[in-house]
Amino acid sequence: MTDTLVPGDPLVHDPKAKRKVVNRLKRAQGQLAAVITAVEDDAHCRDVVQQLSAVSKALDRAGFLVISTALRECLTDPDADDVTSPAELEKLFLSLA
Repeated sequence: MTDTLVPGDPLVHDPKAKRKVVNRLKRAQGQLAAVITAVEDDAHCRDVVQQLSAVSKALDRAGFLVISTALRECLTDPDADDVTSPAELEKLFLSLA
């Protein structure tokens, strides 16, 4: 997985948050691999749907963590040049909802 964060992104400023996001995404990647294997192995639809739900939740949590980190950055230093605007944060948040 390549690191697509650019300087100025809040996660670059918060290595702990960045590590949490990466861990959640890696967990989702593993769960998605399990879904693919389950489908290939003709697993019961219940098992496939449960794994898909786990992948979806892991991705949602990663997304919300990214947004909450940006929000914290915005509240901490609202006048910084690289801070995401509240309107953009709201739009990003709603895109995950």
